[in-house]
Amino acid sequence: MAGRPDSQVTHQAGAVIWLTGLSGAGKTTVASLVVERLRSRGVWVEHLDGDVLRSQLGRPGFSRADREKYLAEVGALASRLESEGAVVVASLISPYQSSRDDIRRRCRRFVEVYVSTPLATCERRDPKGLYARARRGEIDHFTGISDPYEPPSRAAVSIDTTLVTPDEAANRILAAFGDL
Repeated sequence: MAGRPDSQVTHQAGAVIWLTGLSGAGKTTVASLVVERLRSRGVWVEHLDGDVLRSQLGRPGFSRADREKYLAEVGALASRLESEGAVVVASLISPYQSSRDDIRRRCRRFVEVYVSTPLATCERRDPKGLYARARRGEIDHFTGISDPYEPPSRAAVSIDTTLVTPDEAANRILAAFGDL
C-alpha cells in the first residue's frame, strides 16, 4: 500500500470497489488498470490483491472457515482505508455471497464488480496449472472445481473478459462510477 498522498489529495470520499470472480477471470489485470487510471486523476487509491495479501498474511488456508476469516480481515482493512478517504480496489476470488455481504455492511460505499469469465476460459488461461492440479485431486477446496463459487446477487457491474478487453472492462467500471 502506498499510503495517503496528503500533498496531492485535498478531499475525497472513500469507496470500496470489490472485484470478485474465479481464478484466472482477469480480476487483477482489470483492477490494476482501474488503480492506474484513478491514480492518474490524483485519487488516493489502494489495491488489495488476493494473491499478494495471501503471501503477506502467512498463506491462510482454503477451507470455507479459513476463507471467511481471511475475507473478514481484508474487508476490515478495506473498510478502514475507505473511512480514511481511500478508494480501495480489491481483487479477490471471494467465493461466498455471505462474506461479500459482510464486507458490504462494513463499508459506506461498496461497489461489487463480478468478473464473470466462464470456468472453461479461466482453465485455459491458468498459467500456474492450478485447475489441472485441482481436477486431478491434488488441490483441495479449489474454487470452481471442488469448492463452490457463488455468483454475486447484487453486482453493480458484471464483466465477462472473453467479451471485452481489460481496457474496456476498466473503462466500464470507471464509467459506472464516474464520481470516483
